[in-house]
Amino acid sequence: MLRIAGVEWLKTKRTPARWLTFLTPFFVAVFLLWYFSGRTITPGTQTAIFQTFFEVWSALVIPVGAGLLAGLMSHQEALAGHYHGWLATKRPRRQLYAGKLMMLVFLGSFSTFLATMALVAGLHLILDITVAWPVYLFAAILAIVGMLPLLAFHCWLSLIWGFGASIGVGGIGLLIAALMVTRLGDAIWPWVPWAWPVRLPVLAGVFLPGLNLPPETSFDVVIRQMTQGMVHAGIFFVVMLMGGLLWFERWEGRKNDD
Repeated sequence: MLRIAGVEWLKTKRTPARWLTFLTPFFVAVFLLWYFSGRTITPGTQTAIFQTFFEVWSALVIPVGAGLLAGLMSHQEALAGHYHGWLATKRPRRQLYAGKLMMLVFLGSFSTFLATMALVAGLHLILDITVAWPVYLFAAILAIVGMLPLLAFHCWLSLIWGFGASIGVGGIGLLIAALMVTRLGDAIWPWVPWAWPVRLPVLAGVFLPGLNLPPETSFDVVIRQMTQGMVHAGIFFVVMLMGGLLWFERWEGRKNDD
């Protein structure tokens, strides 16, 4: 599997995938540093930065990024002989599919960690704001947990329908994720895949120092919601993974790609 993952990494060399993975985190971090640089620092600033960052990253970047990266990787295989060169290798089909998904997970996870660490470093070095970085790191892990089902879904979708479909669904996911940030998503977010990368890390904000929870909210409630979201995300990821593997065993490629 490591050899297949290495091959998949080499395939990204001549695509925008690497640039998107490495540059997007710095762009988001710089934008937020600029946005908060002109504001007065108050005890609630850290909470505002935390919530804004993870809402922007998880509601905007992750849905579009998942669709774009999966679409690019699928489109690359389509250009190389309409998938036939990839499918003709002697490797077991399940390893080929798992290698593609593994690379998507690596790119998405690395980008999320890079964006988080770039923001934390910028807050400390540029704005002289010391933040609870372990909470940010924990929230980044939760964002990745919520992102895994989307990556598995787009990996499958991009192979079936191509680059355009993956991007289109990613755009729809962006709109859904944006709605899930509002009160509209309070009751239904554990059942909506595009809400998991947004809601899970935001819940981790209760561990920020000095945060005053509303009377109706307790740590027990937050932990219960967090567990529910992670369980649903895990189940959906397994379903997408197993479904994709079983389908890929019989797939012979598409005749045309957009």
